[in-house]
Amino acid sequence: MQEHILKVSPKDSGKRLDSYLSDFSKEKKLGLSRESLKKLILQGGVLLNNGLIKPHYKLKSDDEIRINIEDKKTETPEAEDISLDVVYEDRDLAVINKPSGLVVHPAPGNYEHTLVNALLHRFKDLSSVNPKRPGIVHRLDKETSGLLVIAKNNFAHLALAEQFAKHTIKRKYIALVKGKMEFDENVIEAPIGRHPLKRKSMSVGFGSKTKYAKTYYRTLKRTDEFSLLELEPFTGRTHQLRVHLAFLGHPILGDNKYGRKDEFSRLALHAQKIAFLHPATGKLLEFSSELPGEFREFLNKT
Repeated sequence: MQEHILKVSPKDSGKRLDSYLSDFSKEKKLGLSRESLKKLILQGGVLLNNGLIKPHYKLKSDDEIRINIEDKKTETPEAEDISLDVVYEDRDLAVINKPSGLVVHPAPGNYEHTLVNALLHRFKDLSSVNPKRPGIVHRLDKETSGLLVIAKNNFAHLALAEQFAKHTIKRKYIALVKGKMEFDENVIEAPIGRHPLKRKSMSVGFGSKTKYAKTYYRTLKRTDEFSLLELEPFTGRTHQLRVHLAFLGHPILGDNKYGRKDEFSRLALHAQKIAFLHPATGKLLEFSSELPGEFREFLNKT
């Protein structure tokens, strides 16, 4: 159990309680979101002058706030000695170059041998915002390779998640797609939702349950059989790049869900570049990785 006792200063008088505690959490790097603080208040974990209070309460000078935070006791996956390509590491985060074929986090059908199992073995500290997925701020599909940011503490996790939510994290992918692209560059704006018949797949649609999705592409090379593209997603919908390109009639090679598996040895999608602001220092960090060997061999043959 963590306990924090705060005294409201005159300059904070008039602030909402949940807003005040959110600022305090960020300052002390407690890793508590505003929503989780609101829940804590409603559950009686926050006392004002030793009494229960509502999240929207307007603070007064000299109010005493007592916060009690229960230690999380949720089971986490087991550590496994799985080799990792660590591109960068500091006290707050790490950047991993994920290989194709590695599932990011445990889920039905894949409770072992995931990136999370490898992270638990490799790193002493990982964020626990989602205890079942320690360190995981964003994900890549199993067959997608490339750069992934890992949070080592909850402060870093929430700060990175906020950047993802605001679409300020820049990501660029390289993909091999079927057929000859017509344009040198273009923007795909087509909403994505759950496929009406194939419930494990996504599709472009225009119903009430779809979400806005936007992807920029640039053609790096084209032949009659395939094109090499640089892709930049402006939104982060499930399978966005795969769905958008299949919608154009140029599915990613090796995509057994939205194209044909036998056209490439794996899904021909690689997260090559990522850029974001460091949660603690505010410094811009930029990383890039080499094209996987399968890509280079394919391109050398054409």
